Amino acid sequence: MTALSWVTGPLAVILIVVGFGMLAQASLKIYRLVRLGAPDHTRGGAVKARVKALAVEVGGHTRMFKWGIVGAAHWLVMVGFGALVLTLVQAVGQCFDPRFEIPWLGHQAWYGLLVELVAVLTLVGIGYLIAVRQRAHPRRAGLRSRFAGSNFAQAYFVEAVIAVIAVCILLIRGFESAAGFLPFPTWAAPLSTWLGSWPPGGTTAEIAIQLVALVKVAVSMAWAIVIARNLTMGVAWHRFLAFFNIYFKRKPERTANGGLKPMMSNGDVLNLEEADPETDTFGVGKVEDFSWKGWLDFNTCTECGRCQSQCPAWNTAKPLSPKLLILGLRDHAYAKAPYLATGGGTTPDGDEKLSEADLAAFAHADPLAMLEAQRPLVGPAETDDQGREIGGIIDPEVLWDCTTCGACVEQCPVDIEHVDHIIDMRRNQVMIESEFPSELAGLFKNLENKGNPWGAQQRDRMAWAKDLPFEVPVVEDVLDSDHEYLFFVGCAGAFDDRAKKTTRAVAELLDMAAVGFAVLGTGETCTGDPARRAGNEFLFQQMASETVETLNAAFGDRERRKIVVTCPHCFNTLANEYGELGGTFEVVHHTQLLNRLVREKRLVVKKPVSASQGPAVTYHDPCYLGRHNKVYSPPRELVAASGLQLSEMPRNSARALCCGAGGARMWMEEKIGKRINLERTDEALSVLPESGAGQIATGCPFCRVMLTDGLTARQEQGRGADVEVVDVAQMLLAGVKGSPTS
Repeated sequence: MTALSWVTGPLAVILIVVGFGMLAQASLKIYRLVRLGAPDHTRGGAVKARVKALAVEVGGHTRMFKWGIVGAAHWLVMVGFGALVLTLVQAVGQCFDPRFEIPWLGHQAWYGLLVELVAVLTLVGIGYLIAVRQRAHPRRAGLRSRFAGSNFAQAYFVEAVIAVIAVCILLIRGFESAAGFLPFPTWAAPLSTWLGSWPPGGTTAEIAIQLVALVKVAVSMAWAIVIARNLTMGVAWHRFLAFFNIYFKRKPERTANGGLKPMMSNGDVLNLEEADPETDTFGVGKVEDFSWKGWLDFNTCTECGRCQSQCPAWNTAKPLSPKLLILGLRDHAYAKAPYLATGGGTTPDGDEKLSEADLAAFAHADPLAMLEAQRPLVGPAETDDQGREIGGIIDPEVLWDCTTCGACVEQCPVDIEHVDHIIDMRRNQVMIESEFPSELAGLFKNLENKGNPWGAQQRDRMAWAKDLPFEVPVVEDVLDSDHEYLFFVGCAGAFDDRAKKTTRAVAELLDMAAVGFAVLGTGETCTGDPARRAGNEFLFQQMASETVETLNAAFGDRERRKIVVTCPHCFNTLANEYGELGGTFEVVHHTQLLNRLVREKRLVVKKPVSASQGPAVTYHDPCYLGRHNKVYSPPRELVAASGLQLSEMPRNSARALCCGAGGARMWMEEKIGKRINLERTDEALSVLPESGAGQIATGCPFCRVMLTDGLTARQEQGRGADVEVVDVAQMLLAGVKGSPTS
């Protein structure tokens, strides 16, 4: 060993021991922190499905590649981060001996080519990601930037470290080439060979190898030390935590969209009829009420802002940002953790777990943590006379702005379950605190007393069928054998005049196709969806149990229980949430069934309209049909069956903008920013001709109401005079009849 080796070698070892030691200690801290969350016994099992989902999501970068080149760049960086770990081992060895190489592997040509390619592509990927961060910087795009509120310094630090490591690898190999002992042929290390043609060889090159190797080790361990000292640095920690967060996601086969997470208590699904107020928690009223998976979510957030960029509330200048909500919960969890770790907290009935003496001792030892522990989870912002925050962690406006559209969940690359967390907080606000928007009081009252959100009379549920050219069968006891489907009309389809047109159209089309169906008539009530999304879990479970009982009785002993619906909210609840209450059904949306009937030639368009003659059409994806249940093609195929040319909006399919009605927002006023339905209407009008007939098609009665209201507002301003909002079922009926849509 040379004199330099006696310096660089031991120094590299010290750095490795300190860096990895601190990283291990920090990992243990995060593990202990996550365990402060409530238990959740539903995250185990399905090992094969979870491992497969993890392999597909991580290896295939399925969520990231939706963002095109950005996804490819991130994939290159991820591969580089893992594939270049062995070069750290080699760098430590080269701090002792510049000629060191990993046994056997170190002189394989394929390995040399792999490292060369990965190092170069990692540099390319990092460069592109830095450029993206600059191009979308808030100083350019303001709050529209998905990086608004993100920590740029941390992100640039991580990106700079990876870039420096890649450069060091290439420099070391270049100096190896200059010294004459690069163990690879030129074709396996072309860039390294070229770099080696510039510096002097011999001892000078060997010294350079040792110094650059030490820099590589030092930079790598500086990264480890920095993130070990900053546990909230999600942009770095997600490299480790994402694997666990994806593995333990609620649904191994898909995102957490679709059915909501049931209300949990003590790790198990809570049936409110059997709940004990003294031992059970109702929703999330304190950060420790979030499950350990929730705490893992908070730690895994990378601050990439993809959720924020897709959020309809944020995009219409409202205070809700899914990203900032998660970061706020993360920071609060860390601030309150010392109090919880000492055994602090409150019981479900509000009693402090610590004795008065222990509480006083903790407050004296850590007054800031005690102050944080006393803050409400949900409440308006407030500061004390010293300027310290003592108000709520999550502002009520933030909590109630959510439309539960699922765009945040759909886009999150690490499977954070934003909507579940929001609904859990709403549950506590409604059932325990009785704090919710005043408009919801009327909704809850109507659902309880009338069985529908509008407060309409139950006897009017069949008014939609008046004057149809055939009699609509109503289930009196058990569904007749010649009735293949139960048509679940839904509250909107029964009571809203605009939605009734869709209901009638579907009924007529099913009759034309000779599909046997019947309805529940006055025996039908709301599925409970708006109550659940508004946080009234008790009312939901009550209504859902009654509906499950009604449906089970209607189907009798049938093996296949087929239901067709026109409302995506009913569709989602019946298909994805009733199973936990004993109701298992085969549920199809009317666009799916009608599309199948068209393909089977049981419904035939008499004379398809040519694209040049018919109205211009654009299609709005309902959130609970598209993102939540992945039904994108059938409605579009029905439009095509009519011969009409579809003009897609910029935000369509999985990235479609919400209409603003979901999450019980249909019954709440929008008091801040631009109305979401106006934002979506403007987007629809932007792809339709400024003059001439046009149609905004959809497959949801609530979307239809919101878009019609938005269109009316714009028509009053002189825009879209000849545009109308229609359901695809109406378009198909017009085509089958050979008459204009009405």
